Amino acid sequence: MSSLGAVQNDAEEIRLAEDRQGTAKWKWWGPYVSARQWGTVREDYSETGEAWAYLPHDVARSRAYRWGEDGLAGICDRWQHLCFGIALWNGRDPILKERLFGLTNEEANHGEDVKEYWWALDSTPTHSWMRWLYKYPQAEFPYNQLVEENRRRGRDQPEFELVDTGIFDESRYFDVEVTYAKAGPEDICIRIVVFNRGPDPAPLHLLPTLWFRNTWSWGSDPRRPSLQAATNTVIEATHPLSTRWLVAASGGELLFCENESNAQRLWGVPGSPFPKDGINDHVVHGAASVNPMHSGTKASVWYRLDIPAGQSAEVRLRLSDRRPSAGELNATFESVLAAREKEADEFYEFLTPPSASDEARHVARRAVAGLLWNKKHYRYDVKEWLDGDPAQPTPPPPRRRGRNSMWTHLNNADIISIPDEWEYPWYAAWDLAFHMVAMSVVDPGFAKDQLILFCREWFMHTNGQLPAYEWAFGDVNPPVHA
Repeated sequence: MSSLGAVQNDAEEIRLAEDRQGTAKWKWWGPYVSARQWGTVREDYSETGEAWAYLPHDVARSRAYRWGEDGLAGICDRWQHLCFGIALWNGRDPILKERLFGLTNEEANHGEDVKEYWWALDSTPTHSWMRWLYKYPQAEFPYNQLVEENRRRGRDQPEFELVDTGIFDESRYFDVEVTYAKAGPEDICIRIVVFNRGPDPAPLHLLPTLWFRNTWSWGSDPRRPSLQAATNTVIEATHPLSTRWLVAASGGELLFCENESNAQRLWGVPGSPFPKDGINDHVVHGAASVNPMHSGTKASVWYRLDIPAGQSAEVRLRLSDRRPSAGELNATFESVLAAREKEADEFYEFLTPPSASDEARHVARRAVAGLLWNKKHYRYDVKEWLDGDPAQPTPPPPRRRGRNSMWTHLNNADIISIPDEWEYPWYAAWDLAFHMVAMSVVDPGFAKDQLILFCREWFMHTNGQLPAYEWAFGDVNPPVHA
């Protein structure tokens, strides 16, 4: 039922009902991959608890994460076994653009701050239709300049932003728009359109990427999934629990490596010859760091695009639990995108008051898109984090008396609404309660489930306190949950 009091019975509302009843898992896949996993408490195994310093941005491309994944326009399944996102390279950057860049507390003059431009353009509550936009400069990304200038400035001065570097002058950038449309709960059509907004032709390397979250390196679950080239346009993803296929448009080259830490780069010891940053090193430096046997746990389809000024290029893919057949990216693909977009329009038209202006409708829908895109897979077992993993070094003893040591009951592995996928890529109980006021307009079932979730035994402390946020679960928040 909408906020207008009438009964809603459009296609998206039917999908919501099917998901609630368990007859079709329409929410099984969603935008559940965070924009930042590095610099989080979950990944911090240091003695001093300095999370930003323990796993900084420069290390993120080379080190396997323990508790989650990050990426650009990332989607994954409910348990984050398999992830999909995009990587980009303009031919000038020192690294692939695989994740958003920003400054830590010590680097920025006003605290941690992302230095990128991206937007959640649209989404339905079941994520049957999603759109996302990123602006990627054609000149070399000014990583060092952003750090040095912001570090130089005092707290009384404005922040030095990416646009202030002049890198977007003359519109020399790409608009990268990613669209997801579900043909079924686990059959996802993916369209990536790249616009050259600049005055000259420009090259772009586009790398749609599929990878498994690393669950096998820690000593508690030896089962190992695999990605394998089935043909030169199909990647077969085999997991102990399921098998899926990624079908890609022709013209790309399949690259494979392992979602494992680059031990040689990080610690100076031998490790996998095709580590997590193997695709990065191969594309950017020409290194022999991808598996010639076309298998691994991380894979990209490498498209080399030359886009004329003011023109665009399109790449299509399809991620499905069905074995692929002919025509996966043709007429059926187009009909799915057209139908999901039309149904999304109908869903939001019903929820919008007739008196609303076009601008108000646009603002409201974009705001809901941001809320829905900030649903993330959040995984954190505090006791296991404190104890350490059997196959990894024992955490330093001071951690036993440090952060969150009184919250050993907390064991999260849920889809949770978070404040912001980069600056706050963890839940905050106070914020979440307010999020659910807005969420109840478009998905009251999810809103109710989220509020109840925080009162479950794997969240709430035995003394009755709700967890605040991962930097200090025991912090006191205003009692807004009720």
